Amino acid sequence: MQTELLLFVAGLAAGVINAIAGGGGIILYPALLASGLSPLIANATSSLAVWPGSVAATYGYRRELRKIPHSFFYLTLPCLIGSILGCYILVNTQPTTFEQLAPWLVLSAVLLLALQSKIHKWLSMQTKRGKIHWHTMPLIFMAVFPLAMYGGFFGAGFGLMMLAILGFSSLQNIHQMNAIKNLCGITMAVVATIYFARAGLISWNEGLIMASGNAIGGYLGARTAQKVSAHVVHDLTVVIGLIISAVLILR
Repeated sequence: MQTELLLFVAGLAAGVINAIAGGGGIILYPALLASGLSPLIANATSSLAVWPGSVAATYGYRRELRKIPHSFFYLTLPCLIGSILGCYILVNTQPTTFEQLAPWLVLSAVLLLALQSKIHKWLSMQTKRGKIHWHTMPLIFMAVFPLAMYGGFFGAGFGLMMLAILGFSSLQNIHQMNAIKNLCGITMAVVATIYFARAGLISWNEGLIMASGNAIGGYLGARTAQKVSAHVVHDLTVVIGLIISAVLILR
């Protein structure tokens, strides 16, 4: 019963964090590890756990979605193809290799989350100086494709980089960016769930428990996003992520 409660609460927290600030995937993977799953199975199962929250969050942002130019919806295409390639790479990775690599992937996602604001400021300066023109859709497509490959292989941190890319498009509203980010996240997570299920890598009991919490958290996060400080959620997630990374590296 304690394990089931841990998984549900972790899914709930990750759903809220993803909807408000991004980075909730940092919590899902170690919670699945704590339930007794192997690193490879835990990573694959997290794809099942995360997409109901993305669906719920996207529904919560449905008003913002109606205001977004249709060209942004085509970003689901590089997400679809890239995530398939990322899943293929993961399935063909040796379990021992992934077990050694996983703690450092989590740490990289945490550091990315911690440096998100600095990265955003630097890119913004380059854009103002005319060195980067992120408002053009072809460049955004090119940036999203390798990001989707990473997301198919190891999803934690995808939402953060997606927001950074969208921050230099014609979209100016953070809630519209979150809506598109969640839509792309749904595409990747559904593809990964199908791919990993066919490969026999998903633990359904743990994944469905976490997914139920994630769905509730995603909707609550989307509905309260304008009332909660994204900076507070961001900083708290960084602290939790650093603790988790240290435990995974030292275990």
